[in-house]
Amino acid sequence: MDPIVIIESKYLKDKLPDFNAGDTLKVYTRIKEGDKERTQIFQGVVIQRRGKGLGETFTLRKISSGVAVERVFPLHSPNITKIERTREGKVKRAKLFYLRGLKGKSARIKEKKKEEEQEQ
Repeated sequence: MDPIVIIESKYLKDKLPDFNAGDTLKVYTRIKEGDKERTQIFQGVVIQRRGKGLGETFTLRKISSGVAVERVFPLHSPNITKIERTREGKVKRAKLFYLRGLKGKSARIKEKKKEEEQEQ
């Protein structure tokens, strides 16, 4: 086995939700300001997921008071305390960079239907 993989395996998080591009996530990040520590929540749509192992990252995009904000998070960062998937998006692409050119309702992503609704 590759020695780098063996060393990295100690630092990988094991309890991560299954998510892909198009999903809406809440990421709880630990912020340290001087002596104080607080948790900041960033909620947005996953527009890409890239890399593997310790270097894996994902990019979230949200519109905050009319301004688009994109933030890249390292998946296995010790500063990320929790990741929650709030919606599962229905998209046909792995990278959703086309959202950058859209505004308003056209920038919305359809929600994937639950399997229970499809069976009935």
